[in-house]
Amino acid sequence: MENPFGSWLESQVIRDHLTNPNIEAGEYSYYSGYYHGKPFEDHCVRYLLGDGSTRESWDSGQWGKEVDRLIIGKFCSIASGATFMLAGNQGHRLDWVSTFPFDAARFGDGVQDGFLRKGGTRIGNDVWIGSEAMIMPGITIGDGAVIATRAVVTKNVAPYTIVGGNPAQPIRRRFGEEQIAMLQEMQWWDWPLQHLQAAMPLLCSGDIQALYRHWQQECTS
Repeated sequence: MENPFGSWLESQVIRDHLTNPNIEAGEYSYYSGYYHGKPFEDHCVRYLLGDGSTRESWDSGQWGKEVDRLIIGKFCSIASGATFMLAGNQGHRLDWVSTFPFDAARFGDGVQDGFLRKGGTRIGNDVWIGSEAMIMPGITIGDGAVIATRAVVTKNVAPYTIVGGNPAQPIRRRFGEEQIAMLQEMQWWDWPLQHLQAAMPLLCSGDIQALYRHWQQECTS
């Protein structure tokens, strides 16, 4: 397959290239995948029904309509090689004697279905996910969070928190509690384009209080 990215300077708006009905992405969120040479769905999303290899069986309805989905918010930046693991426990039960997913056709009628859902994976708005980070099934990452390169995220990440490592641990919060509360109240990612354009000098600064005053004066009337 020819690399769909001409250089590391190029990216793709995720929602413009989605084919899997079980993935949702908000406006402006992009994937920069030059170093791994494949589009977002082909490289980043694992074990999600409705992809190219399972689309026919998904459309047939044999799986029902209940599936753990991948939901990505607006203004997210996803670096090359990030991975989102789906499909719950994939049939591997840690609390059983064996984690092996036995096949009833070979091992008999006593085989039990070990599959457990984890729930959808939800990525908030304005999240930055570093290169080759791995997000495990059922994780929620809060607005404004940062996931370090090659972090393995096994627990939910609070808004505006930087995490890194394997397993990922909090490194620090990007802002103080009062500032984070302001950002979550404003939800600037939902503003119409003209409001974003007017606030751009403040969005490209660290002055959250000034942005909050601008929002109160210009955006809430």
